[in-house]
Amino acid sequence: MAGKLIIFSAPSGAGKSTLVKHVLNCGFKLEFSVSATSRSPRGTEKQGVEYYFLTPDEFRRRIDNQEFIEFEEVYPTCFYGTLRTEIERITANGNNIIFDVDVVGGMNIKKQYPNNSLSLFIAPPSVEELQNRLIQRATDSPEMIEKRVGKAAYEMTFSPQFDKTIINDNLYNAKVETERLIREFLLS
Repeated sequence: MAGKLIIFSAPSGAGKSTLVKHVLNCGFKLEFSVSATSRSPRGTEKQGVEYYFLTPDEFRRRIDNQEFIEFEEVYPTCFYGTLRTEIERITANGNNIIFDVDVVGGMNIKKQYPNNSLSLFIAPPSVEELQNRLIQRATDSPEMIEKRVGKAAYEMTFSPQFDKTIINDNLYNAKVETERLIREFLLS
């Protein structure tokens, strides 16, 4: 593999995407792995930029063809996964890969690349704060927020299985800690 893998995972609303966007602009030789999903685009999300948007049937067909390095059916008919072609695309460019994936996906990638990856778990200061962030984000229905908050408490139990946990209670401090960890990993 041409580059190292940096895996960001967190409960929805913990701030992982914000931290990923930050480190992509820090001068590290990183390229973002675009995940695939069967959900509809939110807001201004674009095909091939934030996600590869697939129908549930197309997602299942690609699962059957073993085109994913990892995938999960997060909610009924709502799939997320990493296509093998993304790793091939990024490593062909000689870059390190940065993943923004759910907790199960992050653990699955780490299992496949245990010696060439850094797994970072981004934790909210509390489940209540996470709920407030999801409400303020205003991209999900109240029912979906309730599902995400319920799942978050469960997902947070997996943080010890990641290499490092960053508690995102202060965005500036979380950015500084994330940069430090990535710098040390890439130089090792």
